[in-house]
Amino acid sequence: MSLDSSIRSAAQATSSAYRRVPTRWRLAGGSAALTFVILCGFAVIVGFLTTRQIGIQFNDSVRKTTDYLAERANLRIGYENDGTPKCNLGDVTSEGARLSVWNLTRGELMCVYGSGQQNAFRPEQGVEYPHDEKGFRVDARRVVLENGVELGAIVYARPLSSTNATIAKVRFFLVFGVLGGAALALAAGLLVARRAMAPIAELTATAREIGRTRDASRHMPQQEADDEVGELAATLEEMLQALDRAQSETEATLARQRQFVADASHELRTPLTSVLANLELLEETLEGEQRDAAASALRSSRRMRRLVADLLLLARADAGRVVPHVPLDLAQVLVEVAGELEPLAASADHDLSIDTSADSALVSGARDELHRMALNLIENSLRHTPPGTHVHAALQHVGDEIVLTVQDDGPGIPVELRERLFERFVRGGGDRAPSGSGLGLAIVRAVARSHGGEVTVDETPGGGARFVVRLPAAAERAPDRTPA
Repeated sequence: MSLDSSIRSAAQATSSAYRRVPTRWRLAGGSAALTFVILCGFAVIVGFLTTRQIGIQFNDSVRKTTDYLAERANLRIGYENDGTPKCNLGDVTSEGARLSVWNLTRGELMCVYGSGQQNAFRPEQGVEYPHDEKGFRVDARRVVLENGVELGAIVYARPLSSTNATIAKVRFFLVFGVLGGAALALAAGLLVARRAMAPIAELTATAREIGRTRDASRHMPQQEADDEVGELAATLEEMLQALDRAQSETEATLARQRQFVADASHELRTPLTSVLANLELLEETLEGEQRDAAASALRSSRRMRRLVADLLLLARADAGRVVPHVPLDLAQVLVEVAGELEPLAASADHDLSIDTSADSALVSGARDELHRMALNLIENSLRHTPPGTHVHAALQHVGDEIVLTVQDDGPGIPVELRERLFERFVRGGGDRAPSGSGLGLAIVRAVARSHGGEVTVDETPGGGARFVVRLPAAAERAPDRTPA
């Protein structure tokens, strides 16, 4: 990888990471960064000028003290009885300061203040005073000793520790001020950004509520300021109004379509009944190829009648038309369905069994629709499973629900198909059900929901398919069961 591509990749990664940072943190961080840069520049200038001034004042203090000592010191030639040089050094009050007097003519140390002789600073030729030495600021003055003949020198040294401590304090307070100022700028920036983003947060909350309720007729909060947020609110309001109009038009169109399908399906039942009657009559009276043609047309017409009935049922469900519900025994409906499908099970070499031993299977519903629901469930298992499959239907009273279960020991339903199995015109039987319309399970779900229930599909322990319909149990008693 070349250097340019590496730089571009790093720049893209940085840009991507920056875009993931929340807007309020971007604003507050930018404000804090700008404040930090300004304070750093201010601290550098102030620190430089302050430390320079402290150094100048310290040097002036050392010079003045050295001059004072050189003028006031009483330096006499000679020694005390114990051999100590005779000299009066005056008042040296600086803590940690060192003072030594040298006889330059003899090259010897006369007296020392503040340290032992081994720590005394010696005057040097060709050295510029004051200068730093061993952690001290050292200054020296030449003086004439008392006899007026011999030359002497006073060397005054003051520790730099006090000055360095003062400079360190100044730098600490400057660093603390810079960091504290940047932190305060970040906190203030977050507060200001939060208040500035409050109208956007309000718009977001309203949009989220509209998305949850799907009520496009609601209005966005109006902004008093004529700025970008106000423009955003006005744009969202216009978009919601357009969506509301589009939704109203779509709902009206769908309602007209449902009404048309329901009316068309209802109107088609009468001519189809007449066509079926005529075809049945022709099949009985004709012979040979003509009879075969009439039988083929009769089979197609019967499939058309069933498709029209399915479409009519779905159209009624979409249009919200509810057939009057009465208390009935779902077990009796299941027995009738099993009797109707017994020939189909025998011709397909299937084993069909039912269990209606539930103590009570009373539901409130429309018999024809519940009959269609149970018929579609069992027929779906018979048509979409290989020969020899066992199909079992059972009723149970669980709590306040009547549970209808239809299961088989066939190959089951692929997981990816279960999500769409109850949608219209979805076929799951492959080549084993070429004549299916794909509406059977959609009708099952529509009937279950119109009766206040729901249908689900899962897998049996043996790998087959299991459909479970849960319907609210009825409180009233149904008429006595009639023998199947």
